[in-house]
Amino acid sequence: MNFNMPPVTKNLIIINLLMFLAKYVAERYGIDFEDLLGLHYFMASDFRLHQLFTYMFVHGGWEHIFFNMFAVWMFGRIMEQVMGSQRFLFYYIVCGLGAGLIQEGVQYIHYIYEGLSAYDNVNIGNGMVVPMETYLNRWTTVGASGAVYGVLLSFGMTFPEERMFIIPIPFPIKAKWFVIGYAVIELMSALSNPGDGIAHMAHLGGMLFGFALIMYWRKHPGGGSGRFFGGGGGNGYGGFGGYDNYYTRYEDVTNTTSQKPSMAVRFRQWWKNFCSKMQKPRKPKVEVHAGGAKHADDMQWNLQRKQREEEIDRILDKVKQGGYESLSAEEKRKLFEASGR
Repeated sequence: MNFNMPPVTKNLIIINLLMFLAKYVAERYGIDFEDLLGLHYFMASDFRLHQLFTYMFVHGGWEHIFFNMFAVWMFGRIMEQVMGSQRFLFYYIVCGLGAGLIQEGVQYIHYIYEGLSAYDNVNIGNGMVVPMETYLNRWTTVGASGAVYGVLLSFGMTFPEERMFIIPIPFPIKAKWFVIGYAVIELMSALSNPGDGIAHMAHLGGMLFGFALIMYWRKHPGGGSGRFFGGGGGNGYGGFGGYDNYYTRYEDVTNTTSQKPSMAVRFRQWWKNFCSKMQKPRKPKVEVHAGGAKHADDMQWNLQRKQREEEIDRILDKVKQGGYESLSAEEKRKLFEASGR
């Protein structure tokens, strides 16, 4: 497996790690990074507009940043290869901003529902009473989780049938069920335990904004307003999209000068090999039936799948040689249908 990271994924991880280390250095000088750069409630006195952006680069602890950056490394580099660097960065930031906006909205609903505007002070427990202004300034959100959940969603929508091993689940599950399961867990956690200190609705907000952006790209594959919204005009990491028409192609074809398979293809192959190694070998059954309707159906399905894959490979080779516009209407249709599998 190739562990080389594309530039945006690598730089996102580096920036987050540097910010995390800077946070501990700043604490020695009495500077609170979470208070300064974390996202405050918009009605609090410490709220600043730039916090909608900076909050996603500040993390609360080692566990917090480790799992977020691991997800960025695991899934972000694949999606950057698929989308293209600049479009992936745009997608990541949109998901992070969306998560922050959703969190602000949820906090506002809580503020109205609890009727906090009628009080000047709040009892925060253990006999401690603080002014309302101080209490609202304590509503601070930090972390890249909203953007990360958006990346997870994009992976699940792009490779829905990929099988993944998730500890402690003892069997592989498809990426689409993994993403749906995460969303359901976050929703249930938000409804059942809203005071656990985790911004569950922000996580869902990142997925929601990511879903909306992906659906926009699917409906406007060849254009749109702005280079990030429509079809990308460049190639590879430096272009504005890994695909000329994102989500209308089956695999990444950004590398037009090399015959090496794309990172997405290598990841798929590595993941299949990994899953096969994790599965325990089974003993052959004593009774073997060489015929039967089910056996014939399986052989026919495997043959059809192989033929489809060979056809997609042929079309992708044609794209590499002559570009997307060299395809016939039928070939474009086959690529579009393959991208939805």
